[in-house]
Amino acid sequence: MSITVEAAKPLIGGIIHVSPDHLLDDETIETVRAELEKRGVLVFPEINVSDEMQLAFTDKLGDRVNFTRQVPGSDADTADVYKITLDRKLNSEPDYVLGTFFWHIDGITIDQPLPKATVLSARKLSASGGATEFANLYAAWDKLPEDEKREIEDLTVVHCVEAAVRPVHGHPSEERRARYKAMAAVMEQPLVWTHEDGRKSLLLGTHADGIVGMPGPHGRALLTRLQQWAAQPDFVYTHKWKEGDLVIWNNQGVMHRVVPYTDEGRVMHRTTIAGKEKPGHKADEANIERIYQIA
Repeated sequence: MSITVEAAKPLIGGIIHVSPDHLLDDETIETVRAELEKRGVLVFPEINVSDEMQLAFTDKLGDRVNFTRQVPGSDADTADVYKITLDRKLNSEPDYVLGTFFWHIDGITIDQPLPKATVLSARKLSASGGATEFANLYAAWDKLPEDEKREIEDLTVVHCVEAAVRPVHGHPSEERRARYKAMAAVMEQPLVWTHEDGRKSLLLGTHADGIVGMPGPHGRALLTRLQQWAAQPDFVYTHKWKEGDLVIWNNQGVMHRVVPYTDEGRVMHRTTIAGKEKPGHKADEANIERIYQIA
């Protein structure tokens, strides 16, 4: 067998050992699909893929999707590789990247099926910080007390970019709010997502800004408590990057965040695998107004 897998932690994470020459083999791809559902996050240590190889790996696993505005002048052959960096020469919206310092799910504020998985490779590392934390939202749901499951199972949550970056910028100006609206939608998503395979997971993150039918502060308090529950150590795998590492995670059942770092060089290359399931829809304006009322 050309591929081996070892558990990183009991409830989340796996380490994949395979040579670059076998990354695109059918055996590897089928193993990755199965282990991704089981472990949520998979690490390929120091495999050192090129952009072309990362795109090929992404394409073998599913349909490619690009939901992020690209930097003007990026290489047309690898336009679906998004450079995550605070370097303004490589990323025209570094302020948006600051939102990744907080728990989030990729693409949750886009009005399309939620991306199935994210593939990330480390090209340059910062001198400090920069580890990525992953939290298993399937396990977080499974381990909740049954009475709490019943209380929250039918709740709906409003998600928006404004909430995701509020910890960075505070309450935005009208100009900045208009940029956020142009960038993404305000979405209503179920708090508890029942997937097509019958499994359930929580849908959480800093972009979760309120609960439909609750005054804003009450809903945010519940969301904060659930996020703290989901981020407890048993559910979290922390990856300390080495240059050349490749990581893929189940974006539909895992939230993630990066440990804050400075702008001296960290560059990650991201590709995204499209999903088929769309748990939510654009938010109703009345629901948005309700959660922003002070009560």
